[in-house]
Amino acid sequence: MLKGRVFTFYDEFQLESGQSLPGFQLFYTTWGTLNADKSNVVWVCHALTANAFVNDWWGGLFGEGKIFDPARHFIVCANTLGSCYGSTGPLSLNPDTGRPYYHTFPTLTNRDVVRAFNYLREHLEIEEIDVLVGGSVGGQQALEWAVSNPELVNKLVHVASNARQTPWGVAFNESQRMAIEQDVTWQLNTDDAGLNGMKTARAVALLSYRNYQAYNRSQRETHNNRLDNFRAASYQQYQGEKLARRFNAFSYWHLTKMMDSHNVGRERGSVEEALAQVQAETLVIGVDSDVLFPLTEQRLVARHIPNSTFEVVRSEYGHDGFLLEFAQLQEILETFLQKKPKRKTWIPTVF
Repeated sequence: MLKGRVFTFYDEFQLESGQSLPGFQLFYTTWGTLNADKSNVVWVCHALTANAFVNDWWGGLFGEGKIFDPARHFIVCANTLGSCYGSTGPLSLNPDTGRPYYHTFPTLTNRDVVRAFNYLREHLEIEEIDVLVGGSVGGQQALEWAVSNPELVNKLVHVASNARQTPWGVAFNESQRMAIEQDVTWQLNTDDAGLNGMKTARAVALLSYRNYQAYNRSQRETHNNRLDNFRAASYQQYQGEKLARRFNAFSYWHLTKMMDSHNVGRERGSVEEALAQVQAETLVIGVDSDVLFPLTEQRLVARHIPNSTFEVVRSEYGHDGFLLEFAQLQEILETFLQKKPKRKTWIPTVF
């Protein structure tokens, strides 16, 4: 049974930006049973607006009879700092003021998030992660973790992601934040501040998650007489409304900023030098139609990680193919997971 819990870190938590949090909480789920030698841990880092319930959004890979089966694996997924699904984020109460953070929430990086995850790992007394898997921003976090603590991870699965955020990715994210800024409510200290702007931001994001072929296939008009209210227009409106019912603009703002600062090479010489530190047997997966994280990004990661395999998922869905092409992903993962990596001696994390 999938179980949700909250981990609380009570000490001041220093951030890369020089700011700090006066402690934090992480909402996390576990699924399955940790075996006697604690060697069956599968840790999942989720995508931008996803949550800790991995079966909700990656159900094709996680569950009974799936490639990651709780009957065989101990599956852990923690909601990232800055999000709004149980972990400390902008709508959380600041214990120093007794009021929500809102606009005073500090700047986060993936490196900060990974450090928080590592405190949770130590709390769970997990000494090694057999498989660390993440897609999109979750892939960024998984890679950062494998670089910062190379002895911890046996196998890394890096899906539709990169080693450093590209100018293209930053431009998409900044365009979304500009949409939020245009919402006259954004400057308010209320839970729903900027919500209409976030609807537009989500519509912008969707253009990067899909592509020309995906829209042409799913949103093409069925007759030639329409002058307004096109299917594609309604779809954009629907997707914005859908996210607004479950997310908030503050978290969206901070998580896109977190993506923008992603760079495993920061203070490590270069991206290439950082990737060379990864000791995990690594599977890098790209989606051939992904315009947000194109295959060049995954090829770079695979080229510079010493023990890596590169595979391509064929899809018409664009970036979202990593959430939809379960049959291909399962086949690729089955081949990869059959390999037996050398066992490592655990060395505590040093950040």
